[in-house]
Amino acid sequence: MNFPQDLKFTKDHEWAKITDQTALVGITDYAQEKLGSIVFIELPPLGKSFRQGEILATIDSVKAVAEVYAPLSGQVTEINEELKDNPEWINQDAYGKGWIAKLKIDNAAEVNNLLSADDYQKFIAEEGAKE
Repeated sequence: MNFPQDLKFTKDHEWAKITDQTALVGITDYAQEKLGSIVFIELPPLGKSFRQGEILATIDSVKAVAEVYAPLSGQVTEINEELKDNPEWINQDAYGKGWIAKLKIDNAAEVNNLLSADDYQKFIAEEGAKE
């Protein structure tokens, strides 16, 4: 399982790559593995603002429907349109071409609520121990 050091993570299994006032957002390798084959994604509307923790997108897989939560408050400035025709990219490359949306960050202090790669890896290990 992959835990890129340059990303921040949520306990709901989203990741954010933060550059200046922008966050590239997706779901983690762990999340896509748990979901199984992803067959559809409902992307957020361009220009819509979300608060940290609000539902940003919905993913349908062969196993379940999963909600993707905004890791940070912000406005959607870009969406990965390619996922409409290629939702499996999330399975194939969760941290690359499987990104979901780009947010213009409203509150940079919220980054402090996110986990580092090491902390997320520990969180996953604890979750696995509970199963």
